[in-house]
Amino acid sequence: MLSRIAAILNPFSLLRQKWVQVILVYLVSLGFVLAHSYLMTKDKMLLLALPAGLLVLLIAIYRFQWLFWFMLFFVPLSVPLKEFVPGLEINMFLPTEPLLAGMLVIFILRLALEGGYDREALRHPVTVIILLQLVWILITSVTSTMPLVSFKFLASRLWFLAVFYFIALQYFRDNPLNIRRYIWTLLISLAGIVIVITLKHSSLGLFDQKASNPAVDPFFNDHTLYGAIMALFLPVAAGYVIRSPLKSWMKAGALIVTSLLLAGLLFSYARAAWISLAVGLLILMIILFRIPWKAVLLVFGALIVGFLVFGKSILMQMEGNDQDSSDNLAEHVQSISNITTDASNLERLNRWSCALRMFARKPVLGYGPGTYMFQYAPFQKASQKTIISTNAGDAGNAHSEFLGPLSESGLIGSLLMLALVIYAFITGVRVYKAETHPELKMVALAVIIGLITYFVHGTMNNFLDTDKASAGVWGFLAILVAMDLEKGKRQKEKGKSI
Repeated sequence: MLSRIAAILNPFSLLRQKWVQVILVYLVSLGFVLAHSYLMTKDKMLLLALPAGLLVLLIAIYRFQWLFWFMLFFVPLSVPLKEFVPGLEINMFLPTEPLLAGMLVIFILRLALEGGYDREALRHPVTVIILLQLVWILITSVTSTMPLVSFKFLASRLWFLAVFYFIALQYFRDNPLNIRRYIWTLLISLAGIVIVITLKHSSLGLFDQKASNPAVDPFFNDHTLYGAIMALFLPVAAGYVIRSPLKSWMKAGALIVTSLLLAGLLFSYARAAWISLAVGLLILMIILFRIPWKAVLLVFGALIVGFLVFGKSILMQMEGNDQDSSDNLAEHVQSISNITTDASNLERLNRWSCALRMFARKPVLGYGPGTYMFQYAPFQKASQKTIISTNAGDAGNAHSEFLGPLSESGLIGSLLMLALVIYAFITGVRVYKAETHPELKMVALAVIIGLITYFVHGTMNNFLDTDKASAGVWGFLAILVAMDLEKGKRQKEKGKSI
């Protein structure tokens, strides 16, 4: 009798009883309504997010891939937390970064339960360089002048890489069709945002260069990030128009998306993005026409020698250019080389100079990841300051994906970034030459050009701390690595069959 009573009173047995489950649902619902009603009297709406949070949690547990595609679609649509809660010391992109942080936790738990990650993918040189970067960021976060800032930087880099590189890489390897899905999930969402921004820009004055910054708010920090993202994705969208297996109506859609991205790039008034696309097209011609890389390096070397010989004359010519940024596109292009009066160009030179002085002070470990904006002010020279210079630590970073790590993580940090760029390009060219599938061959070439536009732009700006740039750059690298690994797998199978 006692054992029977004990069995009835067992909490797990009770929970399996339907009447108990019904009572629990009503009790929890009543508790939620009462708690929310009380908080409403205090003008607090925090519990409104609870049902959505529970739904996301259930999807993450039972349909993780759904959450991945859902999050990816919202990357171009994400907005900073400060838009909703002004005055916060911390900031993040909503809804993507909280989702990315949660997905990172689930990813780590799955690694622990399933016995680790794909070893073949971990041994790929691009992955090795990325892991070395993470290790070095961890080391320089420990030695950072501002550890809290640096560990926040490390955390964001971890969840960007976990989702956009490591999880995406696994999906691409499981099913190559996911490569197309990844690209178009971002492109469709991005096209919608371009329409919204262009309409807003039109209301402010489409040909007003100064309106380009408020037009992209709140989806992009500024017009330079907007231009960089347009240039990054434009080659891939164009690739699906020129050469792809899509049906005619799909190609028409791809043409519309390509036209929108091109318009977005043009009206971003982002001169660095224009330059990066021009360089990308030049590399495209070199690859397509199979110009020997020895000849390319020879020409590049000759240009460097020419600059060293005639550098003084070139600088004098540039100093004679007083054309500032303008609504006129021709004048705006001309202002690119103005290092005399254009505040944007001069401020960039100021930031680069500060980064080099910071590196000279701490060449091995740097000041710590993410700390540049808080530490560079004392390194400014009065003669290099501009009308937009500040000492407040609230006006951005080093404006370089290479000089930023140099000042924050020392020489090794910068060299690892350079190594990543070089090996990504080598991998991309190798994959493009070896690939036989028409769509994947096109995607490989388009991804290479897209990455080139970003890293050329990266000499003048840095955006890898944003979800929009990270989804493109890390995702594109994952595409190339997945294709490279698949190529290696096919070669091994061919060797065995012989």
